[in-house]
This record gives sequence, C-alpha cells and structure tokens, in this order.
Amino acid sequence: MDNEKNETLGRAWTEATSGARRRSRETPIGSVRIGGTNSVAVQSMTDRDTNDTQACIAQIGRIREAGCRIVRLTTQGLREAASMQTIAGEVRRRWPDTALVADVHFLPQVADAVASCADKVRINPGNYNDRGGNFEALLEKCRQNGTTLRIGVNHGSLSPRMAARYGDTPEGMVESAMEYLRVCRQEGFDRVAVSMKSSNTRVMVHAYRMLVAAMHLEGMDFPLHLGVTEAGSGREGRIKSAVGIGALLADGVGDTIRVSLTEPPENEIPVARSIADYFAARTAAPGMQRRGQDALRTPFSYSRRPTVAVGRVGGEGIPLLRTELTPDECMALREGRIALLDATGDNPVEAWREAIARMDACGDRRPVLLKRSYADDLPDLTIKAAADFGVMFIDGLADGIWIESDRGAAQDELDGIARDILQASRARMSKTEFISCPGCGRTLYALQDTLAAVKERLSHLKGLKIAVMGCIVNGPGEMADADYGYVGAAPGRISLYRGREAVRRNIPQEEAIDALIELLRSDGRWTDPE
Repeated sequence: MDNEKNETLGRAWTEATSGARRRSRETPIGSVRIGGTNSVAVQSMTDRDTNDTQACIAQIGRIREAGCRIVRLTTQGLREAASMQTIAGEVRRRWPDTALVADVHFLPQVADAVASCADKVRINPGNYNDRGGNFEALLEKCRQNGTTLRIGVNHGSLSPRMAARYGDTPEGMVESAMEYLRVCRQEGFDRVAVSMKSSNTRVMVHAYRMLVAAMHLEGMDFPLHLGVTEAGSGREGRIKSAVGIGALLADGVGDTIRVSLTEPPENEIPVARSIADYFAARTAAPGMQRRGQDALRTPFSYSRRPTVAVGRVGGEGIPLLRTELTPDECMALREGRIALLDATGDNPVEAWREAIARMDACGDRRPVLLKRSYADDLPDLTIKAAADFGVMFIDGLADGIWIESDRGAAQDELDGIARDILQASRARMSKTEFISCPGCGRTLYALQDTLAAVKERLSHLKGLKIAVMGCIVNGPGEMADADYGYVGAAPGRISLYRGREAVRRNIPQEEAIDALIELLRSDGRWTDPE
C-alpha cells in the first residue's frame, strides 16, 4: 500500500473512531438487533452435524441457556439447507428470541436456498467468488425474506483473483469485502454485517481497522462482527480471543463478537460475555476522548516504537516480564531510565497511549514497561489483562509487562498469563502455538480429544505453530499462519500439511500424530521432550 493511500486511510480511521464507539447502522438479525446503540451482542456456533436436527436443536438450547441469542450452523450443501429449515421452525417455536445464521462457503445455490429460513446468511467472498453465483439475486432473496447478509472474509481463503493482486494481506481481505459491499449499496440492500477473521491477531486487527477506514471513506456504516478464528482451547484460546477482540473494542469498534474455542460451544459464552461487559462500562464513560491516537503511527501494520535500550529492555530486544529483569535493569526502572506506566483508571489503553504520545512528542525514547493491578479472580483477571495489554504489543508500543493481582494470585500464574499475552499479540514466542478450529457440523473427527492428544505430544516444541483443523474448508486456507497442519480429510482420515502444502494425504487417524512427528523429524524441527 503506497504512502498516500496509507495516510488517507489513517485519517479516516481516526475520524471513524473519534467518539466512544464507532457509529454503525442498526441492523436486525431475526428478533435481535445489532449495531446502533445496542449493546455488543454475543454469537456462537453449533458443532453438531446439521443433518442431526435434534442434536443441533438441543445444543442451541444449551447455547441460549448460557446467554447467547445468535447461533450459527454450517450449511455446506442442499441437504443441510433443508435440515436448517427444520431446525429454524423448531427454534422459532421454542425460543422466538433466538436468531439463526446459516454458514455457507462454496455453493451459491445453498445461500439462495437458506435465505428463506435463516435470519442471517454468511458467505465468504473467497469461496463464493467465481462459482457461478448471482450475488444480486441473493440480495433480492434476502430482501424478500427479511434476511440479513454477513460478508465474512477469512485470512488465508481469499479468492485466487484477490490473492494474485494483493497477496495474503489485510489489504486483500478488505478489498474482498468492499467489492461486495459496493454491490450491496448499488442494489439498495443495507441489512449487512461484515467480519475480517484471522488466527493471527495482528492480521485480524489490521484488517478490521483498514476496513473501518475504507468504509468511512465511502460513507458506509455497516456493523462489524469480531472474532479471532481458530483461537484454540484453554487459557491460550481465551487470551488470544481477548487480545484480538479487545484490541478493537478498545477503540469502540465492534457490534457482535464470537470467541472461537475448541471446546463445547456453550463454554464460549461466559468468555465472550466477560469481554463485552468489560468494555461496556468503559465505552459508556463520560468524557472519554481519543487523546492517545497519536501513539498509533501505523494502525494498519506492525511497527515497533523506537527506543534506546537499557540493558535488554527496549531497542531490538523482545518484551520482558517484570520478574525477568536483572538487578541492574530493576535499578534502571527505579531510577526512571525505563519508563513505568502504571494504569489505575477505567481505561488503561487510553492512559498508556496518551502517556506514550506525550513521551514521543518531547523526544523521550525511554523503553516502556506497562503495569496494571487487578482485583479479580484468576479467570476474569486473565480476560481483562489480555484485553488491556494485548493491543499495546500488537501496536509495538511497549517493551515490558507487569501484571499484579490484588487477590494474591501466584506469581507463576501471572507470569504464565503475561507470556501468553505476548505470544497471542505476536510480540514474543515462548512455547508451541496451537491453531485449532472450534469445530462445526463439517468436523470429521473428535476434535477436542485430538487437540488434547496433539498438545500432549508436541507442546514442548517452542515457537512452532501447529494447526489442528476439523475439515478441508477451515483447513489449508484458514490455517495460513501455521507451520504444520493436521487436517480432517474424510471420516477417520487425516492429511498433513507443511504450510499450505499437503505432504501426506488420507492417513488413518490412529497413525496421524506419529506421522506428524516423523514429518517434523525429517524437516529438522523435532526435539525430544526433556
């Protein structure tokens, strides 16, 4: 992207986020309304075969009971589209306050079919493109049925045409969405939401920011659905989701969110609710200003704030934990040669950004260590710290992290959370990263059990990124950031990938982990656990 375009988009980003919350159009999804002045809504997705209608209905009930009123189901074929009709009828009879979303990837005729029964249809431009679909006809079907459309772009699954022009970049993701949004506007269709998902939080954040700017320049105010795709499980999955989603909610961007965990979908809801609630009070705070925006020199790409190193802190060094500082570095911190920014108010991101902007304005190039204390139990502390600190490291504004607990949490727990935040924000890799989808009706094996088995065998491989994906739809493309992939190919069969290259296909599942280890060994990427 040339400098002039980057500067234009940068100004548009600042204008679009100049208030407490980005202004978006109120949009109905069935009985649920998103955008406008509505609270940030929480979404989830079933992980059952859509043709098993009773299992899907039961799971939708559990998701709803957990506090979610927007539920997505995969509709990869016409048979699933017919099953969606059955599910929709029963859900509307039992739970009329619950909205259903049909997830369509490859077949335009499926989108046409489900537009009559789903409250929202999601298409991926990268898969929908060049497959004979008539997008204008889909819009007309949606208009006739009062159906909302979600244009859901995923990193790694851009159309060949977009990938050839832009590469696998946030700019390509944005242009994929804008191409469709312009058609929506030309056709006078405004029941639209947009998403820009990636398993890489930097890519995700940069793509959403660029989309906000691009829409602002063209007078578009469509609501945004946020999510880090393939976030994984356990603490790592929760932190990764909170880092990416929190980075955008911190600037008032986002109308619906989904936390994608490789766990039962009802587990996603408390995490998503915690993230949304944490920012709800913040965005409503009177007099909130965007004073710290000057600290964001490059909102659409990574840039490390230049500092003069003090020992290992700052300069080109990796961000450090407070407990990792040497005695000399601790002395430098006490003497003020390392700037300690301790945020105690309701909006730490703005406080930290404003302080750094003031430092930059007067030529102060000291490295920065960020500090915040939390009076929460460990699960809530984890989510809040990830949402607070993550964006600062995505934007390269800090050189160290210091998390404190007012409830006496163990130091090793706090250090583990800090390391996971740095890893999730791509600032420092300290262990294996597992990229895994949450599972859906397309999943071809016991995903949660398999992820646990892969973690048990491979979690000692520091710095390696390994994807565990349920099917080929969310496999080769959407694991774009992974070094290696374990992908469902057929029931009981797995294909192994090196990057996006399939190196072994259709391995019996019981042999697949051993085969993955042999691939790592042959590539010189394997070490025996200590």
